[in-house]
Amino acid sequence: MLCWLLEQPNIQLILGNHEAMLLSCEFVFDEITDESIGAFSNDKIELLQNYQLNGGDITLNALHKLNQVSPETVSDILDYLHDAPLYEAITAGGNDFLLVHAGIDNFDKSKKLSHYAADDFLWAWPELSNEYFDDVITVFGHTPTLSYGKEYTGKIIRTKTWIDIDVGTAYGQKPVLLRLDDLKEFYAD
Repeated sequence: MLCWLLEQPNIQLILGNHEAMLLSCEFVFDEITDESIGAFSNDKIELLQNYQLNGGDITLNALHKLNQVSPETVSDILDYLHDAPLYEAITAGGNDFLLVHAGIDNFDKSKKLSHYAADDFLWAWPELSNEYFDDVITVFGHTPTLSYGKEYTGKIIRTKTWIDIDVGTAYGQKPVLLRLDDLKEFYAD
């Protein structure tokens, strides 16, 4: 998927928690030297274990194999992820949207987006009662809608100020796309 994304001129990846975890472990692709072994700290081991516990083994194994054949492609992927934004503001269908991975932790309407920590966009789990901007619709995933209750399983959730598009595909639900131009939902057959 990452190789495919590199080739797409019309797609912008919004950095998510799994991509951020991968970037925190990019040291595994460094050349092994006495210096790199000496710099291998408990903090790095903890970062790697955390990523592996969150499903990173599959990605790390695939990138390891790719690195043996094409280290420049792995380098391009890591550069691509470093360049990925934490959020993107767009206008579609007459509405303003803020696209983020996970919502916004520690939200304050008077706070500038640039003043939030990266983790505020990567690890949020909004409550149904959370409200964001009055004049911008915040669109995110990360929190499977089924975690809000059985009645939301496999469905997009829309509140007054945000839309959660994570319908639980990782838990067997059919994927869905949301077209922002008219907010029409397209569910896979």
